[in-house]
Amino acid sequence: QVQLVESGGGLVQAGGSLRLSCAASGSTFSYYAMGWFRQAPGKEREFVAAIRWSGGSTYYADSVKGRFTISRDNAKNTVYLQMNSLKPEDTAVYYCAAKRGYFSIREGPYDYWGQGTQVTVSS
Repeated sequence: QVQLVESGGGLVQAGGSLRLSCAASGSTFSYYAMGWFRQAPGKEREFVAAIRWSGGSTYYADSVKGRFTISRDNAKNTVYLQMNSLKPEDTAVYYCAAKRGYFSIREGPYDYWGQGTQVTVSS
């Protein structure tokens, strides 16, 4: 079992930055690939970024490539999402998720999810 708790969301102006954190507990964090997903009002949840257990491989949705950076610190059992050059269309609830093995851009393979943190970008 893995428990995930996101933090770092908030209200920011367009062009600003936020760093989301996802703290994991309950199992060996380094066994898990981690993903970030988001869900905007009235829309389906979508993939944002993912990182391999070692941190050596990452993948991003086209919509955030070049603006967002996913990273992890296995010693702190934490994965991060640095979000720069934020746009109003980035407004959503952001979720982190964990799965054994290689990461996925689909939410189905992920076994564990956090409760989400709200990110609101004003224009």
